[in-house]
Parts: sequence; structure tokens; C-alpha cells
Amino acid sequence: MREALRGLTTRGRSFLAAAIAAGISALVLGERDLLRVAVLLATLPLLAAAYVGRSRYKLACTRSLEPGRAPVGSSARVILRLQNLSRLPTGTMLLEDRLPYALGSRPRVVLERLGAHQASSVAYTVRADVRGRYPIGPLVVRLTDPFGLCELTRSFPSVDQLTVIPQVLPLPRVRLAGEYAGTGDSRARSVAVHGEDDAATREYRRGDDLRRVHWRSTARTGELMVRREEQPWDSRATVVLDTRAHAHRGEGPTASFEWAVSAAASVAVHLREAGYKLRLVTGTGIDIDAAEAGGEGLILDTLADVKLASTGDVAALVEQVRRRSDGGLVIGLFGTLTTAEAHLLSGLRGNGATCIGFAIDSCTWIPMTPGDRQESDREHAAASLALVRSGWRSVPVSHGETLPALWPTVGRGSQGFAYRAAMAETVGGVIR
Repeated sequence: MREALRGLTTRGRSFLAAAIAAGISALVLGERDLLRVAVLLATLPLLAAAYVGRSRYKLACTRSLEPGRAPVGSSARVILRLQNLSRLPTGTMLLEDRLPYALGSRPRVVLERLGAHQASSVAYTVRADVRGRYPIGPLVVRLTDPFGLCELTRSFPSVDQLTVIPQVLPLPRVRLAGEYAGTGDSRARSVAVHGEDDAATREYRRGDDLRRVHWRSTARTGELMVRREEQPWDSRATVVLDTRAHAHRGEGPTASFEWAVSAAASVAVHLREAGYKLRLVTGTGIDIDAAEAGGEGLILDTLADVKLASTGDVAALVEQVRRRSDGGLVIGLFGTLTTAEAHLLSGLRGNGATCIGFAIDSCTWIPMTPGDRQESDREHAAASLALVRSGWRSVPVSHGETLPALWPTVGRGSQGFAYRAAMAETVGGVIR
């Protein structure tokens, strides 16, 4: 009751002040009728406080999010369900859910009176343009009586979490060399294409024994193909995300790092749907094996939180990947690389792995003078060539390009010897 009295509104306190004034006047003037008015004025706010104080402990609240995992730029619906557990009806209620700044202003919803044991639901939408995990709640309910004489605030302790994941873009289906690294569905596709005798073929790599060349597959694909000595039981893929802060440019949702995170999420979902056993490695020490059920959600939740790191280098990233390297397909999303760093990535070519690197020219995300731009382009071209010479398929990425448009290039064998020659000629011409 004391807390209810502290919740008297300005109107309620005015009633009490008027009652005191009327009572004093009645005693001084000896007017009994004025004393009755004073009693009436004092009784109304006290009854209102008792009414509100009784009902505040008889409310139950639940919150649900639809969906609980929303992509960047999309909306999520928050549904609040309030139930009156009391035998007495409540007054009008003002609901206010606490939200972080990134989700917008706090929603305020007016809920009409609830009868005995009645329940009602209200909903509002939130939208986030920045990935992350955002707490929603606690819910604050302001209870008032029908006359607005008393108002009490109740805060429910429950807090729910909305996970805003990177944008996942649908990718076209292309034929990847890594798809021949396993049995199950992958092996079935391989046998269907090549036959049982040459099911385990892959592209020719420098140093391979020419006696292992499979000419039938070479003639069919237009790429020099060799037989594998061993074939793992499952198709495996590793997605490597470069999180070095100095390798990325731009700010906010349009930064080059956000492009890389969205690309990592899109590639991971695409490969999971294709039947790959997936692994995610980042420069911040994250190493997730998403081979089991629910692995896709685990990767998306992890990418919702991943941040740039001020420390870290390519050598440490290569070492982290190699700790559990089991061949298969390696897809890297790299920021700006130097020629030396591109050569270090050759360490991931062990165990017959097929390596595809998206070389992001993050300098195109910021304005530069013509001279600085020319120097940046020269360095990026040299690093891309070094990546190709390290045995990687290099896919250059500039600002404004989309992953679905670039994705078909990863299925073009070694991107053709013409591409490598053109890259070498371009770099050579620029350097000269």
C-alpha cells in the first residue's frame, strides 16, 4: 500500500491536497458539509491506490520473437502477451519494452482494461541494420486506475535476445572441384559424371605425376585432370574469414569487412545445402565444426558476433587452419593482402585441398587520389598474382561487386591458364 501511495499521480496528489484544505476549512468554519467533501476527496485517491496496488501483483507476461534470428535489414515481430491472473479487472495499461538504440526507439503500446483472468496480445516490429545480438526487455507496465489518480510501474525481469545475422545471398549452383572429395551424395554425383573407375579425379596441380593424368576426364572437362590416390569419406569444406582490422576499409554496414562476413555466411549456407561438412575459421580464434545438425544456425550465430581484431596475422591464421586440416575445399575471404602474405597462404594447399580465395581490394571502399589509387591497384594485382602462384584460385573483389555475380568464377577450373597469363602480363606491364 505504501508503494501504491507513492505512485499517486499529480491528479491524485491534488485530490489529497484539496481534501486537507477542505478539512482544515471545515474545522475552522465549523461546516460539517465541507468536512464530508474533504472525506470524499481523500477517499478517492486512497481507493485508487488500493485498487492499483492489488492488481499489480496479478499480471503475467510472455514475449515471443518472430523470427528469433533475423537477417540484416529485415524486420522482426515482437509479440507481448499479458494475462490478468486476478479476479478484479485492471485499468488501462501502458506497455513499454526496453530496446537497444540500434533497434530503434522504445515502443509504447496502450492496452485497454483486462477482465478477470483475461489475456491480450500486442505486437510491434523492430529492424536492425547492424548485425549482432540485441537484448529485448525487460517490459515495463504502467498501471493506472480509471480516474488516473494513481499510476504504478512494474518491470518484468524476463529478457529475450534477437540475433541479427549477416545477409545470406542465394548463390547459383556451380560445379566445384572439392565436390569430388567424398562419398554419400558427393560420391554419387561423382560416379554419375565420371563412372566408377575415375570417380576420384581432381585438377592437375604443379608437381603431380603425369602418369596419373586421366585423359578421358581431361577431354570431357577441358581441364587437365588426375586420379586421386585417396578419397576421404565425406565432402569437407573450410571457410576462412580474415578479421585483421588493417586489411579492411570503410565503416558501418557498407564496410568491406561486412561484405566479407555476408559472403562467408552465404558460402557456408550454400555449401551446407550441397551436403558439405563445414568448418568455419576466423582470425579471432574462432574454429567451429558445423558438421552436425543445426550447424548452419551455429555458424550464422557466430558470424553475427564476429568482430575485427587489431592483432593477428596471416601466418597465425594459416597455422590455425592447418591444425585440423583434412583436405577438401578451402574458401577464403581475405582483405587487403601483401605479396608476402599471399605466399604464406600456400601453406593451406596440403592434403590435396582445393583453395579458392576472394581477394577483396578494400581500398576501393574509400576515396583516394588518382596516384594513391594507381599504387593501390598495382599492389593488389601483385598480391592476386602471388595468390595464384601459391596454388589458389584468386577471385578479385572490388566495391560494388556482389557475391552471386562472382560465384560462377569459382567453378571455372583454375580460371583458365589465360586468366593467369593475363594477370601476369598486366602486373608485369604495370611494374615495368
